[in-house]
Amino acid sequence: MPENPSLGPSAAGFVLVGGRSSRMGTDKAVAQLGGGALVDRALAILRSAGLSTAVIAGARQDLAEFGPVIEDPGSGPLGGICAGLESTEAAYALFLPVDMPLLPPELLTALLGRMERTGAGITLASLGGFAQTFPVVIEQSLALGLRAELRSGNDGCFSAFRSATARARRSLEIVSVENLVQSGLVEDPRGLPPAFWFTNVNTPNDLAKAEAILAGHHVS
Repeated sequence: MPENPSLGPSAAGFVLVGGRSSRMGTDKAVAQLGGGALVDRALAILRSAGLSTAVIAGARQDLAEFGPVIEDPGSGPLGGICAGLESTEAAYALFLPVDMPLLPPELLTALLGRMERTGAGITLASLGGFAQTFPVVIEQSLALGLRAELRSGNDGCFSAFRSATARARRSLEIVSVENLVQSGLVEDPRGLPPAFWFTNVNTPNDLAKAEAILAGHHVS
């Protein structure tokens, strides 16, 4: 059975909405997939994992119909992460990009549960031996270190995660999705294999592929 830690108010969820959607040709956040906007799907994933939710989207109050909007300085995903951490008193913050609509909520609860048990500073997932930058769970105490990395010009998320945890003498844990699935700790209720979970939707073709996956078609 999937892990279902009762973290309650100790964990908060954030959807990162950034960029100019130039490859999509239209506003990616409100692009429709399976009858709903990508931003709404991302928020639903977080809520299904038992998290409070907010959207981090620059000065875009037009997304307020979907949920609370937190402004960020427009300095890329790391800037959004820093803004999210600074907006909450929760012990843990989980960040999910708006363009990863196929992640099962059970994976998020598994990452949060692992974080709580191990005391890691940052927890990520890996697929096929490759670490995935998102979704990411970050412990509140790393907020200042990540902000320092951003100010120093180290705005690459994964690089900043490594540097901030090393300076704080905290661990950066990378959890194998395959191991979680084989152990029965994570299941996808739609029956999608892990290879589809981290699908990025950045272009109209990506959107069509995601629609095909949801419809039960295997696509290349």
